[in-house]
Amino acid sequence: MSRTALGSAANAGVDAARPADEVVGAHALGKTYAEGRMHTPVFDGLDLTVAAGETVAILGASGAGKSTLLHLLGGLDTPTAGEVYVAGQRMSTLSDADRGRLRNRALGFVYQFHHLLPEFTALENVMLPVLLSGAGVPDAAARARALLEGVGLGHRLEHKPGELSGGERQRAAVARALVNRPACVLGDEPTGNLDEKTAATVFELMLELNRAERTSLVLVTHDRSLARRLDRVLELHEGRLREISPASA
Repeated sequence: MSRTALGSAANAGVDAARPADEVVGAHALGKTYAEGRMHTPVFDGLDLTVAAGETVAILGASGAGKSTLLHLLGGLDTPTAGEVYVAGQRMSTLSDADRGRLRNRALGFVYQFHHLLPEFTALENVMLPVLLSGAGVPDAAARARALLEGVGLGHRLEHKPGELSGGERQRAAVARALVNRPACVLGDEPTGNLDEKTAATVFELMLELNRAERTSLVLVTHDRSLARRLDRVLELHEGRLREISPASA
């Protein structure tokens, strides 16, 4: 399906009441896990709006549900109540196929572990999202090569993940997240598995790309020094998000 056709198919999910510059959002979000007779609520009435170009840090204790929230915002999991919005579309109104296409077009993901495919080169790994969007191999290769060169991996294009350092693998993962020029990148501890110097390099790279492309960032992190450098700092506590001053993070 073309991007135009996708937009037409999803128009019924557009909510005119949402902020015009919102790229990712949640309204009255709820999530409860059930196992037998046990029901464990994670969120109850959570609200969030992320504007175009905005950078947001999400802090919280282990087990508070930070990763679950990112999975819901990214359409990788389904809420038990409320709505998730991506690029103006209400995710619950989309088919699985349309949700996947929207996710590929509008969102990028960076995790603590790079999740690169070990049998593919760095170039091939970064090409994959472009190919999945329907672009041809020459276009995908050109876009992937440009981004890898931009993150300092122009000399590593034909190397497989096992031949790259931890920092190089994570930079390749950042390039993969950005190759489709998404409206928002969701990061789950994207520097948490790196040494301090490499983590700072990867974080700076993400901020540079945020400024250059006006790509929004939503980063789950335990690193409060990094969180303080983002536009907003939110703390997930007892199923709700509360804004705290970056200076006090």
